[in-house]
Amino acid sequence: MSSSRLRHSAKSVSNLMRMVGSSCTCPAHSGRHGATHHVHSPGCASSHTRHASASTPRPEYAFEMATSTVRVGTGATREIGMDLANLKAKRVMVFTDPNIAKLAPLKTVVESLDRSKVPHTVFKDVRVEPSDTSFQMAIDAARKYNPDAIVAVGGGSTMDTAKAANLYTVFRDAELLDFVNAPLGKGRAVDRPLLPLIAVPTTAGTGSECTGSAIFDLKSKGAKTGIADRALKPLLGIIDPLNTRTMPQQVRLASGLDVLCHAIESYTAIPYYQRGPAPANPLLRPAYQGSNPISDIWSARALRMVARALPESVASADNLQAHEDMTLAAAYAGIGFGNGGVHLMHGCSYGISGLNKKYFHPEYPQDHPLCPHGISVAVTSPAVAEFTGSLFPERHLEIAEVLGADIANAKREDAGAILADALRAFLHRLGVPDGISAFGYSSSEIDALVESILPQHRVLKLSPRQVDAEQIAAILERSLKNY
Repeated sequence: MSSSRLRHSAKSVSNLMRMVGSSCTCPAHSGRHGATHHVHSPGCASSHTRHASASTPRPEYAFEMATSTVRVGTGATREIGMDLANLKAKRVMVFTDPNIAKLAPLKTVVESLDRSKVPHTVFKDVRVEPSDTSFQMAIDAARKYNPDAIVAVGGGSTMDTAKAANLYTVFRDAELLDFVNAPLGKGRAVDRPLLPLIAVPTTAGTGSECTGSAIFDLKSKGAKTGIADRALKPLLGIIDPLNTRTMPQQVRLASGLDVLCHAIESYTAIPYYQRGPAPANPLLRPAYQGSNPISDIWSARALRMVARALPESVASADNLQAHEDMTLAAAYAGIGFGNGGVHLMHGCSYGISGLNKKYFHPEYPQDHPLCPHGISVAVTSPAVAEFTGSLFPERHLEIAEVLGADIANAKREDAGAILADALRAFLHRLGVPDGISAFGYSSSEIDALVESILPQHRVLKLSPRQVDAEQIAAILERSLKNY
């Protein structure tokens, strides 16, 4: 891609981001290296202290906390049949992937449904790291079966696929892109209730059992995108540590890194009151609202749990306490980022995984190139921390300390570099691939990656520092090698 084309693309996306958010030249959004405080200038349109006028939209002034009911307990999966019987369900559709279909978690769910005499069918063809094609297959199957309740048994891919099937079964005439996040899709709001969905996670990472997001590869655009609406969140998430004991080591690693980055990004996201104008209708308030006092509690707690439990979980398949702690950390972070949002680490990951054509990760399906989501998110985390550290320096230092850094004599202006070093050490100790070059990327692919990342404005606009094409390219260059 030519530099002029890249600049044109960056300009188009910047214009779009100005329409959905706010544009200012204050230190919090200027991207200047000298900015050290996440405080907007008095005249900034993002400032929550500015009074709205007839010609100026009112700045955001509220945040919402939406999450699923969760049930936590060893063996709790055995209750799912009674849950669906209580809902008077007569046609339950169970979603899972070909691997989980052979394992105990699905068997436990099916046996419980049978005991409670709940009629059901099982869809076993969920794709790990789903695409628009695999989403559509699941949607078509659900529309044909016409369920009155849905169950997801699996990791984030399965839960997200089930959410999509639920949505498009209720909205039978909708096209896939109707509800997909703008600008890749139409961003239509969900304005009526969906079917009851019960999520049974078998990994400790995505937190999808608590969120209203469904992520997939949009192959025609070479990018990951998704659907984000509170209406998609499950009615119930059953967090049963028995269901995560079959995770291979690399799945434990990748899913745990997703928890880590959920917590970091939610905790360092732009505050909700600086996100932009308040919506004209509360139905239009985004699920990802920016950091807020409630999300902060969940994200900070998740971060501390992950820093301790993830290395222990990766090191030993028999450390049941570490695995149980990670299942809780995933849910905590899910509540945090499901309302606060994520930003640059996830934004960059959507291009990295979406354009992957030749990398196959060990202990994952080998039928198609696959860079696990948590891995693709984590590899840019050091460079992102360096970029965002000038804003919220205290929070960056707090995270670094949790990860093992000595911050006793740390300076605020060094916060980003200190956290970046702490992340590199943490990732290296866990055996994470050495930057995006490990997936086959080189400097010559940076422009294509940037082109794929720029449309992710749903998450990019939550960065504490406003970001453009050149800055994304710099983050990716810094992420070619981490160690």
